[in-house]
Amino acid sequence: MKLDFIDSSVFIVYVVGLLLVAFWISRDDKKEGKNTEDYFLASKALPWWAIGASLIAANISAEQIIGMSGSGYAIGLAIASYEWMAAITLILVGKYMLPIFLKNGIYTMPQYLEQRFDHRVKTTLAVFWLAVYIFVNLTAVLWLGGLAIETVAGVDWMWGMVFLAVFSVAYSLYGGLKAVAYTDILQVVLLVFGGLFLSYLALDSVAESAGDQGVLAGFGILADTLPSHFDMILSPNNEHYMSLPGISVLIGGMWIMNISYWGFNQYIIQRALAAKSINEAQKGIAFAAYLKLLMPLIVVLPGIAAVVLYPQLTAPDQAYPSMMSLMPVGIKGLVFAALVAAIVSSLASMTNSISTIFTMDIYAKLKPTQSQRHYVFVGRATSLAALVIALFVAEPLLGKFDQAFQYIQEFTGFFTPGIVVIFLLGMFWSKATANGALAAAMGSAGFSILLKLAWPDLPFMDRVGLVFLLCLGLCIAISLLGKQNNQNNSVDLSEVSFATRSGFNTAAAGVALILTGLYATWW
Repeated sequence: MKLDFIDSSVFIVYVVGLLLVAFWISRDDKKEGKNTEDYFLASKALPWWAIGASLIAANISAEQIIGMSGSGYAIGLAIASYEWMAAITLILVGKYMLPIFLKNGIYTMPQYLEQRFDHRVKTTLAVFWLAVYIFVNLTAVLWLGGLAIETVAGVDWMWGMVFLAVFSVAYSLYGGLKAVAYTDILQVVLLVFGGLFLSYLALDSVAESAGDQGVLAGFGILADTLPSHFDMILSPNNEHYMSLPGISVLIGGMWIMNISYWGFNQYIIQRALAAKSINEAQKGIAFAAYLKLLMPLIVVLPGIAAVVLYPQLTAPDQAYPSMMSLMPVGIKGLVFAALVAAIVSSLASMTNSISTIFTMDIYAKLKPTQSQRHYVFVGRATSLAALVIALFVAEPLLGKFDQAFQYIQEFTGFFTPGIVVIFLLGMFWSKATANGALAAAMGSAGFSILLKLAWPDLPFMDRVGLVFLLCLGLCIAISLLGKQNNQNNSVDLSEVSFATRSGFNTAAAGVALILTGLYATWW
């Protein structure tokens, strides 16, 4: 399938328009010059709607749209647990974790770890995040994005990856987080409405294939034809139980994965750190939570419909790009633009966070007397270098996987239990020590590898939960047995207010009720 002249023209107009918007947003900065707060934290002036939209734009990228739709094709609605459980996780992050980070006035997650523990913990986690962002997240987004462009536009996947890298650099390298966050508003609008339209066409096509019409009829046909694809909680005899082990998606390891991703992941939480106030940050997070509830309708449902419409796909990750053939002329170019919008937004977000961590947590410590402009220059150079590295390693690392989303989850699952232990105990238990934190970080990888080798039939999500408990016990034991000589330069919890306004509380209750209804319906 290739884009015709009209679709290509629509796509080109979108690309040029986005670049012009990004340059316009950054126009004042060209006159005044950027310091590190301007470049890495958007001058700490983001409003709630920009925070919420940018959180989703950073999150929903190729690994979600392509990868999760592919998992929908293979597994079904159960993969939506990642999205729906993320909504309630966002509420918890906004209420209990974000106030601590904002009170500490940090740029990065490693910076908080240095304040709370010491430079060893900070450096260890900074190096880990840089490696994961470059060799897992960045490569996955580029790889899946290149495949999507090849499927939809007929362009070789390598050239597709190069285009995505150049596009993201063109609009984000100069403007930093401010350019990324404000253009994300356009990206999200296009993504949501384009995705909903594709889901509408998918259901309507399913109905037509059965001699019926209408989206409700199409949904009913899917539910009748593929009943196992609408099980939210998989039974042990399901062939995909290893990926989503039943009740564990509600009470087990998925909580650890979500808390790590939404609470302590630099390229996600950086938007909230750039808020003009705690109230704006919390409103933005609540807005993002409701957008997350909507995402399965946009990314998972087309994958399920592809089982009926395109049953002979050679790989699940071909589902979403193949479904785009349903689009009418002109609209196809717009939805393709939405797909590319999500990809380049995540690329820009990741590279900005990579540059923030490297510049502020590593380089600035080695060269503490340099000017603000020098640090911004280093940040830009780091962003460019990260993309170049990812381009070269994407195919060797990801070329053999047919469900990239699941690959990413399992790989990061080796390290996230320790990260969650370090942050939660560091934030809420005053006796946690730096040695205990380092033990949890090292133990996370060690325990994970040991369990994978000794217990290969243990689902990775259950392994994540078990490793979390082991790391928790290890950190507590070493902290209690060692010397209590913490530097702890972070803000005392007694100085942090966890009170939230009535609007946030109402939004939180709404998320809980919707989730209860969804799981009660599709259990």
